[in-house]
Amino acid sequence: MNNDKDFLIPFVGLKQGKHQFEYHIDKKFFESFGFDEYNDVNVKVDVILDKKSTMLELSFKHKGEVNVPCDLTNEDFDLPIKGKMNLIVKFGDTYNDENDEWLVLPHGEFQVNIKQYIYESIVLSVPTKRIHPGVKDGTLKSEAIDRLNELAPKEEHKEEENTDPRWDKLKQLLTDK
Repeated sequence: MNNDKDFLIPFVGLKQGKHQFEYHIDKKFFESFGFDEYNDVNVKVDVILDKKSTMLELSFKHKGEVNVPCDLTNEDFDLPIKGKMNLIVKFGDTYNDENDEWLVLPHGEFQVNIKQYIYESIVLSVPTKRIHPGVKDGTLKSEAIDRLNELAPKEEHKEEENTDPRWDKLKQLLTDK
């Protein structure tokens, strides 16, 4: 399903109202963009197209998981993701996709390509800092975690109070009341 034509929605033959489309996104989809940060991808995308007389409203919802390396330990793990995005398609003289929230298609256009919007919504829903859940709850055992614990700064419980005796006398006045 990495073909562009799989992501073309021909809206001319559709009646006014809501129409639902479903896509399964895998690693091949991202390879078509030259994006190789994910080891594996399993995401389901639901697209609802609400056709109106003068415009189209597209609502994207996705849920699934991407397999990514942990930023701390470099261990691979499945990161659950979900997100949604709305897009308004208007009609004008020339094609314009400069805005994130709406798209202008030329008059006479009969289909809309949603591949780029699916790609962007999935990539933006993956956090920039990816930490293995085992690191957060302390259940992951790996060489990297052991090494990080060895190199962690040790806390010293040395409490020396080098205070000026004059200040100590002043503090004593407050407590002598």
